[in-house]
Amino acid sequence: MIINKNIIPLSGDASFRKFYRKKNKILVYCKKEKKTNLLNYDAINKILIKNKIKAPKLITNNYKNNFIEIEDFGDISFYNKINYKNSNKLFHYKKILITLQKLQKIKEKKIKTFLKSTYIVPKYTKKKLFDEANLFLNWYLPFVIKKNKQKKLNEELRKIITKIINNLKSNKSFFVHRDFHVSNIMFFKGQPAIIDSQDSVFGNRAYDLASLIDDVRIKTTSKEKKKIFNEYVKINRNINIYEFINDFKILSVLRNLKIIGIFTRLFVRDHKRKYLKLIPNAWKLIEYRVKDEKIFNELKNLLDKNFSKKIRSKKWK
Repeated sequence: MIINKNIIPLSGDASFRKFYRKKNKILVYCKKEKKTNLLNYDAINKILIKNKIKAPKLITNNYKNNFIEIEDFGDISFYNKINYKNSNKLFHYKKILITLQKLQKIKEKKIKTFLKSTYIVPKYTKKKLFDEANLFLNWYLPFVIKKNKQKKLNEELRKIITKIINNLKSNKSFFVHRDFHVSNIMFFKGQPAIIDSQDSVFGNRAYDLASLIDDVRIKTTSKEKKKIFNEYVKINRNINIYEFINDFKILSVLRNLKIIGIFTRLFVRDHKRKYLKLIPNAWKLIEYRVKDEKIFNELKNLLDKNFSKKIRSKKWK
């Protein structure tokens, strides 16, 4: 791809995509896994836009040459707004929760892509949840645990994770963005605009809320977490609160195990070091959720036995 003075490189994300600003457009380039990162990404955006949720519109399709051009939402995300000194965090989170409510009302499970194929939004099955948590076992465990201990620990953790997944209560299916955190929600003309939606699925409604509240990129106090959670419950009626709290905690723990695995993989496989510094934050969130919860007793004991505080808090250079 030819870069000139009119095309400005932007910081990338954890995918294989590269982003560039070209006047008032964003150029998204991806050669590896381009179906997911270009075609499916636009398909999901179409679903969001159809449901009156701000998402990047497709401007130009140059799929043969591995790029598309989409709408530019600027550089300010809700991470910037919430992380700003003296920011009214709850005010901003309320706006995000209203957008989440709109997302969870989406019913469309298929849509035509710009190649005229039909994209069907996948289901977030228990197998998929397990495969994601398994990233912790496949990437992080061999990164920090001695080789002679890896096999047994892997087997024990797999059994415990399976038990935890089988304790999910809700069978109802909702639209799930799957990476719903403040850095993926842009602040555009005073309102939320959703990006990075290519991995969306239909699954448990607690997942996106867990992604938002237990976010490794931004620190919130226990009190703030409870306020955001209660605000969600307040604006979403007909929730079985027992089931929802149970599933929220489970999905938060599973997500942060997955995140630790993904961030390790990004370093080991893709040589992206910057995500390693967030691993201690993910550990703290896991510790917070498993504490004094009977459902996590086995997991907590095994993690405490094998992953010391020194390992968890390591500051990777």
